[in-house]
Amino acid sequence: MEKLRHQNKSIPDHTSYTESRTVKSIQTKLKDNDAIMTSADKANSLVILPTQQYHTKIQNFIDKNNFQTSTTNPTKTFQNQIRKTINSSTKLINPDSRWKFINLNPSAPTIRGLVKLHKLDQPIRPIVNWRNAPAYNLSKLLALKIKQLTPLPYIFNIRNTTELIQEMKQTPITPTSMFASLDITNMYSNIPIRETKQILENIWIHNPIDPQIKTEILNWYEVITKQNYFLNNNKIIIQKDGLAMGAPSSSIISEIFLQNTEHTHLPDLARKHKLANYFRFVDDILIIFDSQHTNINAILSDFNSIHPKLRFTKETELNNTIN
Repeated sequence: MEKLRHQNKSIPDHTSYTESRTVKSIQTKLKDNDAIMTSADKANSLVILPTQQYHTKIQNFIDKNNFQTSTTNPTKTFQNQIRKTINSSTKLINPDSRWKFINLNPSAPTIRGLVKLHKLDQPIRPIVNWRNAPAYNLSKLLALKIKQLTPLPYIFNIRNTTELIQEMKQTPITPTSMFASLDITNMYSNIPIRETKQILENIWIHNPIDPQIKTEILNWYEVITKQNYFLNNNKIIIQKDGLAMGAPSSSIISEIFLQNTEHTHLPDLARKHKLANYFRFVDDILIIFDSQHTNINAILSDFNSIHPKLRFTKETELNNTIN
């Protein structure tokens, strides 16, 4: 419905009256049949499903993860924490610029779901809108400062399909080579906050940083990573661990943990299973291995032993194709 409303508003003046009526007709039919329209995950397509089924998928995601329902809305408390944190950041934030990092009218983040059509039972990929969260602006600044002060190698990262194709052209492929994909299950909610903070501090040992700047950034890290909540069906949901889905700083913080994990464990795994190559785009991994030497179940077992918080699922090629 939201997407259709947006589409209806964006219809240019020259669009025919018939097309406008068609959009409105679809909106009416969705409403009359208690259905909802959302986007598919990893596909340029729309999904129509019963409203109750859509909400059930989101609730299933909440139930399967480390979330709690709260009877109180912490937004006001979080807003006060952000103000206090910003006011104490005298080195990194000019007093005249403090207002830029305070969300003047904050509200709880909201969740929606993209349907994973390529997965069994078609679960959702959660998308949390953090734009009105108390820590949104400070989270953007935290991401910027971490990127400036923490150079990462991005050895195994792929930015887009074009880069993946170029890398694969340089990978030796044999008749017994097989492709498989690994997916990191609910990545953000399983990134260990304390451990990643320690990794960040260890990196900074080799990168001299003004002690006060370091203290202020780590203070931001502590405050922002604790503001981990969202609104679903008028209920406040608290995420007890992991990174906040939708927070601007979650992407770079997760990269710090994942790249450290890859640097620590991947060389041994690659030697053991004779991996021809390994590529990662956010939480999706593509591996190429020799099927005469190993198999995907053995590889998956070893990947799932890397860290107690990380869980991977697999998908192998079928008819020379893979999602």
